[in-house]
Amino acid sequence: MIEQQIKETVRDVMDFPKPGIVFKDITPILKNQELCTQIIDAFVERLSGLAFDAIAGIESRGFLFGLMLANRLNKPFIPIRKAGKLPYKTVKQSYNLEYGSATIEMHEDAFEPGTKILIHDDLLATGGTVEATSLLIQKMKGEIAGFSFIISLDFLKGKDLIKPYADKVVALAEY
Repeated sequence: MIEQQIKETVRDVMDFPKPGIVFKDITPILKNQELCTQIIDAFVERLSGLAFDAIAGIESRGFLFGLMLANRLNKPFIPIRKAGKLPYKTVKQSYNLEYGSATIEMHEDAFEPGTKILIHDDLLATGGTVEATSLLIQKMKGEIAGFSFIISLDFLKGKDLIKPYADKVVALAEY
């Protein structure tokens, strides 16, 4: 089962990025090409029947599997980046984090109005960055089709925060 394989491979890093946090590090997954393929296969299976036109991946770990999934499904990939990282004209969205605030952005020509977008990230925690991404896409008149994550930390209630944007939330491993 894919959930068990992910949980056996993910590395817990204590006190990162600050004391008291147990960080779920997906980089050990990247050393296992077979598991990476199985993860993409699982996303394809669980997203079948969901209509969407593009995948938006959240910097930086959301780029890894988001781009692989977009490539597999023959969909455009939209990078959502931290402020100041994209070279062209951008649209911005600021938001609060549990340990500060941040701003994300995307290119103003990333998609056409009415585009249905799947938002992808490696991990769903409190949902703040994913909600900000949803707001950014809506600001550009895109539609949120759903969300996909390798890991969801359900005890942090991030799903509750993002459910108003789209009902479809796929997480391959839940804690």
